[in-house]
Amino acid sequence: MSKRWLFVVFLGVLFPVSALAEDSLARFEGGIGVVPVRAGPAANTVRGINPGGQPWVIADLSADVKTDGRISVDGRGVLLGGGDNIGTTGNQIVGATLFCVNDGNIQHKSPAVPLEPNGDFRIDGALSPAPPVPCTNPVLLIRGGGGEGNWFAAGIPKLE
Repeated sequence: MSKRWLFVVFLGVLFPVSALAEDSLARFEGGIGVVPVRAGPAANTVRGINPGGQPWVIADLSADVKTDGRISVDGRGVLLGGGDNIGTTGNQIVGATLFCVNDGNIQHKSPAVPLEPNGDFRIDGALSPAPPVPCTNPVLLIRGGGGEGNWFAAGIPKLE
């Protein structure tokens, strides 16, 4: 095999891998459950969104947002961490909301899905509206009320 042919094969393999890497806008690995505390008069709000009324826990979260606005979220164990319904989902329907500082923290919302009895959920869809490229200082919140309510969990940004 000639050196030129090897070079062409090398470029053919390298380009798709780099193109896939560039397709990702923001990634999140791991999650933080909400603790609805008050520090004086201030509630634990994030980007203007109020916390859930009770503590919530999340066992794991993995999310990937693509440059075209597609989002894939795999959440595990989103459950109430306090109150009389501790350890349950509270029959919540959740959605993901992405915020980017460089567009004034517009709410980029995913489709909503119900929590399974064990608190697991999977979102595959598109954010509306699509986020800007790039998305600076991304924050991903998991929200109740079909994705319109208070936040229950947040994604931990995966830094490259």
